[in-house]
Amino acid sequence: MNSGDSTLIDSIIFNHSLCDGWTNSTEGAIYHLGNTILFLGYMGGSGAYGALYIFSFLAPAFLCLALWGWLTVCALDVFLWNLLVMLQCLAQVCHLIFRLMQDGLANEELSALYTAVYLPLDVPVQVFKEITAASENKALSLAAEETYAVEGKTPIDQLSFLISGRIRVSLEGQFLHYIFPHQFLDSPEWESLRPTEEGNFQVTLTAETDCRYISWRRRRLYLLLSKDRYIARLFSVMLGSDIADKLYSLNNKLFAKSGVRLDIRLPSLYHVLAPSPQGSEGGSASSPPRGSQGDATVMPIDPAQSNQALEARNVHPDQGKTPVPKPPHQRWASDTEMPSGEDSTSLGCQLI
Repeated sequence: MNSGDSTLIDSIIFNHSLCDGWTNSTEGAIYHLGNTILFLGYMGGSGAYGALYIFSFLAPAFLCLALWGWLTVCALDVFLWNLLVMLQCLAQVCHLIFRLMQDGLANEELSALYTAVYLPLDVPVQVFKEITAASENKALSLAAEETYAVEGKTPIDQLSFLISGRIRVSLEGQFLHYIFPHQFLDSPEWESLRPTEEGNFQVTLTAETDCRYISWRRRRLYLLLSKDRYIARLFSVMLGSDIADKLYSLNNKLFAKSGVRLDIRLPSLYHVLAPSPQGSEGGSASSPPRGSQGDATVMPIDPAQSNQALEARNVHPDQGKTPVPKPPHQRWASDTEMPSGEDSTSLGCQLI
């Protein structure tokens, strides 16, 4: 530091006149009002809304201080500096409002959808805008008892997400499950086809109440997923969770012939859902006799019979070499028929 700089600092710090005494007069109501607003303004938080709060209070605070400098102090420099800071605060307020309008969602339904579904997943607003832009930023309506898809007729050319209402899913007139808000309407059909494949719905979807949903065209959504890996992973997670929810909703509808409820989380369900070579009208089928070559279904073994055979061997050990007579061949009832007459094969195969 040279001598010139030290002289300037000394003149600023030491070479000034000290206050001879404090005055008892106050600066007036405008001055105190400005400082009060300034104090409240600096209590704002962080983020865009916090900054909007701060600058919204700073602008009137510096306006009061500018008026104080013009009317009370009668100092031009005090007036100009406070006026300049006030104009800068107003410019910041306008900029923040414009940015929030750009980031916000004009559609109330889409805004509520983002808050309920995508915000908990920490999806940025700009990413959500890209997703909704693929659906043309509009929600479609479905009146009560109006059909969204008919089994075997409606092509799988779109993916839809239910915003409000309730959809009834049925197969050959038999009820399967409901689709509730914030669930995909056709996630199993979407995952069942490759991008180059075509197919039709295997179930019928009917509106139980007045519904609102957004829909993406198949080709346009595939283009979006191929461009953005983040959106592709997001849809993969959401579709997988949605399909799992639909499978679990069918869990209480699967029963064996004996009335035992089956659990889709157990590997043994594969044998229940395995298609039978023969079938009869009404969705029930019977399998061929045990030991036949055409039966590919693994048949269950009664644990009670196995325990009786082990006890018989323990009681008569000397008869170990005596051949045990085989039970006569009998037709085993298939477990694919449920008490309600619904076919568990059809319930599972349509979701695979």
